[in-house]
Amino acid sequence: MKFIDLFAGIGGFHTALHNIGGTCVFAAEWDKEARKTYEHNYKMHSPELFSSGNFIGDITLVNPADIPDFDILCAGFPCQPFSQAGFKKGFSEVRGTLFFDIVKILKEKQPQAFFLENVRHLLKHDDSKTFATIKKIIEDELGYSFHYRIVKASDFGLPQHRARLFMVGFKDKAIDFKFPDPIPLEKSMSDIWGGECSRKIGYTLRVGGKGSDINDRRNWDSYLVNGEVKRLGIEQGKAMQGFPADFHFPVSTSQAMKQLGNSVAIPAIQAVAANIKNALQGMP
Repeated sequence: MKFIDLFAGIGGFHTALHNIGGTCVFAAEWDKEARKTYEHNYKMHSPELFSSGNFIGDITLVNPADIPDFDILCAGFPCQPFSQAGFKKGFSEVRGTLFFDIVKILKEKQPQAFFLENVRHLLKHDDSKTFATIKKIIEDELGYSFHYRIVKASDFGLPQHRARLFMVGFKDKAIDFKFPDPIPLEKSMSDIWGGECSRKIGYTLRVGGKGSDINDRRNWDSYLVNGEVKRLGIEQGKAMQGFPADFHFPVSTSQAMKQLGNSVAIPAIQAVAANIKNALQGMP
C-alpha cells in the first residue's frame, strides 16, 4: 500500500500509515523547520523517499505527472477561504487555493483512495459553501465517493478533545466504507503527566496563545498537577498526539510545540486508515 503525504507537517499521517504497513513514496512540506523534523524522524525507515528526491517543499511547483504512482493520497491541507460563489463555480473556484493542488493530483494520478483532514469549522465555513464546493468537486468532477465525519482524538485513545473533520473517498464508488467506532478512553491526563491531574481529558493542542494563565479562557497548556500549575512540554505534547517516545525534534522547543499543535492525532488517523486499507482489500 503506497501513499503520498501532502502538507505533511512532521509526519503524523506518515507514522499512522507506516504502522499499518504503508510505504510513503512522496511527501511535501514547505516549512523549513517542519522539514527538519520530518527528515530527522523518517529517513531511517523510508530512505528511498529522501534519496529519490521525492520529499519536496512547494507542492504548487510540482507537475502531478512526476509524482510516483500511489494508492492513497493523504493530506491535512490548509483551509484557505473560497468565495461565496464557490458552490456554483466548482472546480474553477478553487484555483489559487492549496486544495486545488490536491484536485490536480487526484485528477492526474487517479489513486484508489484519498484521506483528508481539516479543522471541524470547515464543515460550516461560509455558510457551508466551502464544504459544498469540496464535496461537489470530488464527487461530480473527479468521480470519487465522499464520506466524512467529525472525529475526536479522545474517541481513539488520546486524552485530548481535538475534534477534526475527516474526509475519505474511493475511486470505486461501490466500496462500502465505514468510519471506525470509538473505543473507550483508557489513558487520562494523569497518565500523561505521571501525577494527579485535575482534568481527565486535556485541551486541544494549539499553535498560538501559549503561556496564558490557568484560569484564562484561552488557556490550553497549563494544568494543575499534584496541586501545582505545570505547563505542557514536548514529552507531554508527543503523548497527547500519539507520537512514539523515540520521536525527536531537532528544532527549538517553541518550534517543536508549534509543530505538535499543527499535527494530527495519530491513533485516530491510524484507525481510519486501517478501515480504508480493509475496504480496498475487500475486508469487512
